[in-house]
Amino acid sequence: MFLALTAAGCASSEIGKRSFISPKTVDTYRGRIMQKLGLNHRSERVRFALRVGLLRKP
Repeated sequence: MFLALTAAGCASSEIGKRSFISPKTVDTYRGRIMQKLGLNHRSERVRFALRVGLLRKP
């Protein structure tokens, strides 16, 4: 869910509210996920999310 919200372009504050964590924690988790997956840019997150089925094409 976290990666899907991130790839969909949700702000850290919005993800934090939905997940009951602080926006700073969201930023930390986002950075760790990107590092582990070898992703550098938002566009790469979106492509990855589409490829694994977390997002659907509009």
